Amino acid sequence: MEDKNNILKWLNRETSDEELARLQESKDFKTLEKIAHYASQIETPKVNVDKALEDFKLRTQKTAKKGRVFPFNFKQISKYAAIIVVLLTTSYFLFFNNETSFKTQFSQTKTFNLPDNSEVILNSNSSITFNKNKWKSNRHLTLDGEAFFKVQKGKKFTVNTEIGEVTVLGTKFNVKERTNYFEVKTYEGLVSVAYKDTLVKLSKGTIFKVVNGTIDTVNTFDINENSWLQKESNFKSTALRFVLKEIENQFGYTIETKDIDLDILYSGGFTHADVDIALQSVTIPLQLSYKIEGEKIIIFNYDN
Repeated sequence: MEDKNNILKWLNRETSDEELARLQESKDFKTLEKIAHYASQIETPKVNVDKALEDFKLRTQKTAKKGRVFPFNFKQISKYAAIIVVLLTTSYFLFFNNETSFKTQFSQTKTFNLPDNSEVILNSNSSITFNKNKWKSNRHLTLDGEAFFKVQKGKKFTVNTEIGEVTVLGTKFNVKERTNYFEVKTYEGLVSVAYKDTLVKLSKGTIFKVVNGTIDTVNTFDINENSWLQKESNFKSTALRFVLKEIENQFGYTIETKDIDLDILYSGGFTHADVDIALQSVTIPLQLSYKIEGEKIIIFNYDN
């Protein structure tokens, strides 16, 4: 805040009504109140002023002939140092630590805007983290899960995941990162994808996919096909294990399988509106069956 003298006077409860009104209009006044609150929780040493003065006089008399030598009270100094550390730490977290996170649960999606007004639609069981304070100079975020981005034009925009990194300037694209699965689809503009030593440029209608550490050969998709944004999940030659994991994400069930080949490829999709319809859309084409027991789904062969 600009007027440091007013801040110190406020902390000491010495401000006039006019000075207090100016402080309250300041954008940082709420943060200042938080610091004062945390500081008030700290128990400072209680000092008996009269006794301390008497002790001081006695020590002064005893050391008068030897020169002025005053011993340090390290115990008190350490207490005051601890108070200063707490205040500095509190100030750091309130003023400088501006990490922002968005998270969704199973069967939940969330739409929000980034500081540059870029739009993000976060799919179920996913999270995004970024530094709000540094966003203007560094448009960088971390994604765990799946999200659709409508990026405003500007400086480089980077989506970092555990598997790969996606970089754009301004476009529409979808990034999906799950266990052993990484996928990027471009709906508009040009997207740069970095995976280990591979750098790929994706134009509109192209897809980059890595499954179990292997780059998939399928490189196009239909941009008009319904996606999770329209409450549907669609797959093209995708291992069953990843399809079932998406059912878990969208409906919040735990899926168990019995003697099922989880690497069998599935092409098709399911709606997010009804779990039974979704399961039938996946199991019937693959000649499988299922049953629901509470919050658990069991999938098995017809002959079991």
